[in-house]
Amino acid sequence: MGKSLPVFNFDQLGQKLGGFQNQVTSFSSTSAPNDGRTVDDFKPYLVALNLTKRCNLKCDHCYLDATTKAGGGSDELSTEECYRLIDQIAEVNKGCLLVITGGEPLVRPDILDIARHAVGLGFMVVFGTNGMLINDALARELVEIGVMGMGISIDSLDPVKHNTFRGVPGAWEAAVSGIEACKRNGLQFQVHFSAQPINYQELPDVIDWAHGLGARVLNVFFMVCTGRGEELTDITPEQYEEVLSFLVDSQDKYQDMLVRARCAPHFKRLAYEKDPHSPITKAQGYMGGGCLAGTNYARVTPNGDLTPCPYMPLSAGNVRDSSFVDLWEKSEIFNSFRYPHLKGKCGDCEYSEICGGCRARPYVDHGDWMDEDEWCLYTPKGGEKIKVAFNTEEEIAVEWDEAAQTRLIRIPYFLRAMVKKGVERHARENNISIITIELMEELRQKRFGNEKPVFKF
Repeated sequence: MGKSLPVFNFDQLGQKLGGFQNQVTSFSSTSAPNDGRTVDDFKPYLVALNLTKRCNLKCDHCYLDATTKAGGGSDELSTEECYRLIDQIAEVNKGCLLVITGGEPLVRPDILDIARHAVGLGFMVVFGTNGMLINDALARELVEIGVMGMGISIDSLDPVKHNTFRGVPGAWEAAVSGIEACKRNGLQFQVHFSAQPINYQELPDVIDWAHGLGARVLNVFFMVCTGRGEELTDITPEQYEEVLSFLVDSQDKYQDMLVRARCAPHFKRLAYEKDPHSPITKAQGYMGGGCLAGTNYARVTPNGDLTPCPYMPLSAGNVRDSSFVDLWEKSEIFNSFRYPHLKGKCGDCEYSEICGGCRARPYVDHGDWMDEDEWCLYTPKGGEKIKVAFNTEEEIAVEWDEAAQTRLIRIPYFLRAMVKKGVERHARENNISIITIELMEELRQKRFGNEKPVFKF
């Protein structure tokens, strides 16, 4: 079994804050390396809006330590504050994916108005939800608003086990009913699975079940013991490695469903070990499965704190006091993730630039988010670092005609770079000098056949 992470006392907390200050000071005194990355490489691909702590479940593992449906809403961002926040995010990148979650976001009476505001600005909006409150009427309204999809948590195919894990009788039945309502009304859905000692061996059956239902994405989340789950026991490093390896193989089997590990950057290393040229290895951003904390991801708490990761209460500041733009672009905490000074075996590892280890685990364990990730079983072999491909002259040499450029712009921002690189690579390999919309469609057909892509282009 994995080790339990400690509950911090006040002495430990003081030590932790001291280490935090030292890390920030250390970074701010070191100039950022000139590695070819531009401002576009640090745009947010994905912003999670934890807009409420209120919830209709009582999950033991909740990182937010959510409250009851009736309580916990006194310090939440107001409707107008949410509008202003979304407007500010649009100044940085209105093409990013906004994940509206909680708690349970659907208990907020203004949540559809907030979603409508975001969609109206051009954001792709999805919900992270337990699914229990989704019915036909709500699903139809979400479709009318333009919500892209619903991420619904299913942690076992055994209703009793799921209900026990979620702390409320009937949770599984209500979640499946919500999925069926999405299907009936043409609302795309994802299945979210939290890997735990009690359920990780069910994963093959859950993936097959989700695919049979028509899920577009299957996300497997790996718990970091924080919030209400601080005293829980995680899966062991050996089990962690086993699950990640299985997920890499699963993507080959389920070509029309995106299968990804979340909060598990070792997934990228295992994918590379299997095939350095695989779509998983080459993919970046949301599609890649690596950690985006602070680089292309941020989380806003219910009271407005901006953090680089949901499992680390490292606040860059509060959006009530400063604009999202300033916090995103100027935070020394965020920059410490963009130009990390990794320690221990993570710093020595040849995979540090495509994996880098989980930063939340060492932070939760002893307050140093740059320390090595003890949940990784890999022993670095030394040698040259495996590099992430940034902008090169070769990559921008191929021309795009006007129609193809228009089609490219319609692709979600967090997928656009990957699609662009793939099409340009194909063009160069086949001596094609101008990319057309016909070529893009040809390549899409080769990838998906007659199946719809995971995301609408």
